[in-house]
Formats: sequence, structure tokens, C-alpha cells
Amino acid sequence: MTGKNDLVIDVEGLEKSFKGKSAVNGVSLKVRRGDIFGFLGPNGSGKTTTIRMICGLLTPDAGHGRCLGYNLRTEPDWIKQNTGYMTQRFSLYEDLTVRENLDFIARMYGMPHRKEAVNECLASLGLKDQQDKLSGTLSGGWKQRLALAACLIHKPELLLLDEPTAGVDPRARCDFWDRIHELSSEGTTTLVSTHYMDEAEHCNKLAYIVAGELLTEGEPEEIVKKSGLVTWIVTGPDIWKLSRELSGLPGVAHVAAFGSSLHVSGYERYVLEDCLKPFMDAEHRFELSKPDLEDVFISLMKQAGAGRT
Repeated sequence: MTGKNDLVIDVEGLEKSFKGKSAVNGVSLKVRRGDIFGFLGPNGSGKTTTIRMICGLLTPDAGHGRCLGYNLRTEPDWIKQNTGYMTQRFSLYEDLTVRENLDFIARMYGMPHRKEAVNECLASLGLKDQQDKLSGTLSGGWKQRLALAACLIHKPELLLLDEPTAGVDPRARCDFWDRIHELSSEGTTTLVSTHYMDEAEHCNKLAYIVAGELLTEGEPEEIVKKSGLVTWIVTGPDIWKLSRELSGLPGVAHVAAFGSSLHVSGYERYVLEDCLKPFMDAEHRFELSKPDLEDVFISLMKQAGAGRT
């Protein structure tokens, strides 16, 4: 059984407002050593603000907690020294080469054997052939690798990655996640924020935030199970028309298009089934299915939206 000492992030009731507008409202997170913890939510949901409070860049208006055993309020410098933080946007110097950027980061951390550390980092991230190129000339995928290398050069125990795969191609995303899984196997803990639902499958723990409030947290299977959601998958002609007809009917929580099919979800199986029966014809196939994470998150967003109206 894991104990409190295994908690790399342990924060409770974090709140932050800007100019009177709440950005984060009562967020609590517990992340254990070695976790790949997915912090999911739409753009503007409070993910970045929460991460900045955790890594000591912002002081919470309310709440408390520890990161790597250090107090968020009184020991932020120690947190910064022992974490690797990758921002949404490429934040290294574009007029320096790849090697020069990594050397600069190593200097900032006061590393005694900078050249060896840079060489090791270049090799481990596959950046050797790019080391003499100006960072501003790199593609999105190579910039992402360089940013991750800058996070890893001082061998932090914890990575805080804010939308790290935004704007990169599918191959670069795949390579990125391979590296994160490799680091996890070596004991590195990762908190990664994203609004890509498919990336949730790479995480062993998840939290979902909307409008600054944490709506659910747990293992993927646990989140799906406790949602209580029932989903039917519908295929056939004119699904867009069918979608409009089904939306808003009693028993239907939401209807979402997935490629050439519809996912129709609700919370009461037999009520939903009775609602769908009049639409079950020879042209359409209705199949009762297990909901996936995206079904659950769509439903949570709709509930959150309804609660704010």
C-alpha cells in the first residue's frame, strides 16, 4: 500500500483569481511517484494556472500543499530547482543553437559538468544532428524535443508539461509519448496537461477540469465506471439529421459525432433505450456499447455548462 511519502504532488483547495475573475476554484490533486498524470480540460479551463501554482511560479490566493515535499508558499525556489516545467509555447532562445540553449539551461541550474550533461541530453533526445542549428529554424516537432531536453537536463524528479503536443504532427506526438513512458519506467513522475482526449489513454491517472473546477479524478476505468453513463453507437445514413432529432430528447444526455457514427449517451439505460426505439429502423444500426473517456468528458462539460446557466 502506498503511503503519504509516495505523493509527489499533494495540494488541496487551490484558488486563484485575476482582476476579480476566478481562474482556479478549489482544486485538489494527489500525484504519486512514477505516475503519468493527465490533467485534461478545454482551453481556458485553468490547467496552466494550476500548474504554475504547483511549480512555484504563482502563489495561490487560497489553499495549500506540497510539491516534492516542499511547501508551495514558503519554498517555491526549491520546487523550481527540482522540477522540469515545459510551457505551452516554445520559450527558449530562437537565436541560439540547440546546443547553446541547453548549455545556457545547464548554467542556470549551476550544473558542474555542463558539457557532459549537454552531450547526454542531445543523445537521449535524438538531437545530435540538430545541435548546431538555430532553434528558431527548427520544425514544431524538433522544438518540442528541444523543450523537453531543456526540462530534463538537470534530471528532475517531476515533469510539469503544459500542452506539450499542441501544434506538432502525429509522429512527433507519438515519439513524445514514447519518451514519457520511458521516463516513467525510470521513476520520473509526469503531470501533463492536454485538451486532446486521445492522449488520456497514455495516462494511468486523470483529472478533468472545466472553468477552474475539478470535475472528476481517478484511473481511466474508474472515471468511466463512476460516471454512470450508458452509450449507444449509431451508424447509417443521414446521421447528422438523426443527431438533431435525438438531441434534447428525455433520457438523452448528449449526442456526439465520431467519424461516421453517433454516440448517444444517457444515465438511465432503459429510459434511453425506450427513447431510441422509435428511431431503430432497417437503415440504422444501434449498438449498446461501453462509453469511452470522451463520452464521459463531453457529458461532464455539458453538466458543468448547465450548472453555470
